[in-house]
Amino acid sequence: MRAASFRVTRRAASALAVALASTLTAGSTGGPTVAASTTAAASATGPSATSATGPSAARISLTVAAKQQSRVFRDGDGREVTLRGFNVSGSTKLYENSLLPFRSTADAARSAQAMRDLTGANVIRFLISWEGVQPSPSTIDHAYLDRAVEQIREFTRRGIRVLVDYHQDLYSSHLFHEDSWYTGDGAPEWVVKAGGYPRESCGICFLWGQNMQTNEAVRQAARDFWRDRRISTPEGEVGVQEAFLRQATAAMTRIRQRLPEQDFAAVIGFDPFNEPYDGGLDGRSGLEWEKTYLMPFYQRFRAAMDTAGWAGKPAFVEPLVFWNTGFFEEGGLTTVGALGTGYVFNSHFYDGARMTIDPSPASDGVYGAAMNEIRDRARTLATAPFVSEFGHKLSGNGSDRTPWMVRAMYQAMDSGVPGKNWWRTPAAGGDVLSSTQWHWDLYSGRHREVMNRDPAKVRTEGDAWNDEDFSVVAADASGALATRLDRAVLDRLYPSAVAGDVLAFTYEDLARSGYGGAGQQRAWLAVPSSMPNIAALVKDRRFGVLVWREPAATPGAPTELHLPASFTAATTVVVGDVATRAGLPASGPAAIATETGSSTAHRLLLSPSGAAPGTVHAALVVGAATGPAVTPAQLAAAAAELAAWKEQRFPT
Repeated sequence: MRAASFRVTRRAASALAVALASTLTAGSTGGPTVAASTTAAASATGPSATSATGPSAARISLTVAAKQQSRVFRDGDGREVTLRGFNVSGSTKLYENSLLPFRSTADAARSAQAMRDLTGANVIRFLISWEGVQPSPSTIDHAYLDRAVEQIREFTRRGIRVLVDYHQDLYSSHLFHEDSWYTGDGAPEWVVKAGGYPRESCGICFLWGQNMQTNEAVRQAARDFWRDRRISTPEGEVGVQEAFLRQATAAMTRIRQRLPEQDFAAVIGFDPFNEPYDGGLDGRSGLEWEKTYLMPFYQRFRAAMDTAGWAGKPAFVEPLVFWNTGFFEEGGLTTVGALGTGYVFNSHFYDGARMTIDPSPASDGVYGAAMNEIRDRARTLATAPFVSEFGHKLSGNGSDRTPWMVRAMYQAMDSGVPGKNWWRTPAAGGDVLSSTQWHWDLYSGRHREVMNRDPAKVRTEGDAWNDEDFSVVAADASGALATRLDRAVLDRLYPSAVAGDVLAFTYEDLARSGYGGAGQQRAWLAVPSSMPNIAALVKDRRFGVLVWREPAATPGAPTELHLPASFTAATTVVVGDVATRAGLPASGPAAIATETGSSTAHRLLLSPSGAAPGTVHAALVVGAATGPAVTPAQLAAAAAELAAWKEQRFPT
C-alpha cells in the first residue's frame, strides 16, 4: 500500500469508488431503448412553491468568467458568486433508497427546506447512480430519472443551485460477495458480470479505500473502464466507457427535458467522474496517466453534454484522487493544458494525515496551503475552482477533532491567509472557494440497508455504508432535522453574490471545539492593536469583512451576503463606506431580505449609491446580539479605522 492510499480512508475512499464507477462511462452513437416513464415532476406544496416568483432563468444561470488573473462563477447580472452547500447524499449508494438521495419527493422537500433554513446553503451536489439509470444494457430507466428530477426541483425552487454527480465507489457493489467486509456502488450488475472479474479480496485492509490498491477485482474493473474494454452483453458487444457515455447522454437529455427552464437554469453543471482512480499506472506518472486516459474521457463527456443540450454548463472535472492527499501526491491535471470555461477544476479535500496517523487538532490557518493549492491549480488551468467534497467523520476514533477541522476547512476556503495574519495581508487570501460538504443525510442513523445482498447484514447506523458517519444533520423521532455539528460552523456569513470583484473576504465564526455547545471557544481572526475600536466592536462576537471592487458597468443587482441566523435585523451591525449603522432596515444602502424559499434565513443587501467604476468598498458585518450596546460614537470610530485600513491595503 503506497502512502497516498491513506487518504482513501472513509470519505475519500467513497469518492474514489465513485471514480471507479464513473469509469464505466463512454459515449458514441446509438444506445439502449427506454423503460416506461413516470409522471412529470410533482407540483410544489408548502414553502417550496414560492420559487416561481424568483429571478429569471437568465439571471439564475452561472458561467465561468474572468477576474483579473483567475476565473470565478458569475450570474446573469455579472456578480461574482460563491456557492456553499452540501452533498445529497451518500444514501444514493443504498438500495433501500432505490439509488437516490431521498425515498420520496416529500423527503427531498423536507430536507431542502431544512438546509435552506438552517444553513443558508445555495448549492447541492446531487448524486445519481449508473446502476439506477441503466439497470440493463437495453434499458434507460426514465422512471428513475424522473424521480431524480422531482427531488432536484425541491431544491431549485428554494433558490438552491444543483451540481449533478455520477457517484461511484469501488466501481460497483456487484464486485463484492456476501461475506465481504466492504461494498461499493456505481456500475450495474450486467457490466460486472460481463467483465468476468476474480473473486474480490482486499487482503489485510483496515480502511475500505485500500481496495483500490490491493483488490484485484476492483483494480481490473477500473482498468477496463479507462481502456474502454469491449464486453459481451445480451444486446451485443460494447465498450465499457462507450456504454457509460451513451447512457449519460440519454440521462442528461432526459433531465434537461423534464426540468422547466428556470429549474434547469439553476443546474450549474455535471460532475462526470467522482475521484478518478487509475487501476494501474502502467509505469506512467500520475500526470501522464491523466493526460493519456483521464482528460480524453472528460473531453468525450463534454461532447456528450453538448449533444444532450448542456452546452452552456461546465463539466466539473476532478484530478487523480491522490493528487492532494499529503502523501506523495501525483496528478492535478497540470499537464493537460488550459481547460477553459467549458470545465471547472473540481477537487476534493480530506485531511489524510489526521484521518490516519496525525493525532493533532486543527487550528488557525492549518488548511490554508491545501486550499491555496486548489486555487493555484485552477488558475493554471484557466478555469474556476470548486471543492465538491470535504469534511470529517462525526463518530468514532478521532471524531472529537471534527468540529475545528471542519471550521478550519471553511476558514481556508474563505481565505488562504491565517486569521492571525489576515488584517496585514488580506489581498493574499485568494478567491473565495465554492464548495459542497460531505454530506447531508436525512436518514442518518436510521437506515436499514442490506449489505451485499446478505439478509444477515443489515446496516442501520451512521451512513449505513462501509462504516462511514459523515452526515452533518440527523432527524429526531418527529422527523425534524437538526445539525450534528455546531451550527456556527455550518450557518456562515459568506458573499453569495458580489457586484464586481471580491478582493478579500474572511469570517470569524467563534465555533466551539466540541459538540452540543461543549469545548473551547477561541477567536482565530485577530484584529491588530492599531485598530482598537474595531477590536472592541467585534470582541466575543461573530463578524466578517468583505472588500470588493465596483465593475466597469453599473451593477444590475446588489451585493448579497448570507446572514447566519444569529445575525438578526435588530442586532446586525454594518460598518463601511456603503453604510454604517446598527440594525438593518428592509430598504436602503444596507438592507435585510429573506433568502429565496425561506422565511427564517436572511441575506444582507449592499447597494452603493453612485459609485464610480473601479471604486473599492469595504464592509465589516458584525452579529451584535450579545455584548454591550453599540453606540454611534463607537460606530463612527470603527468606520474611520476601516476606511484607513482599506486605503492602506487596497489603495485606489
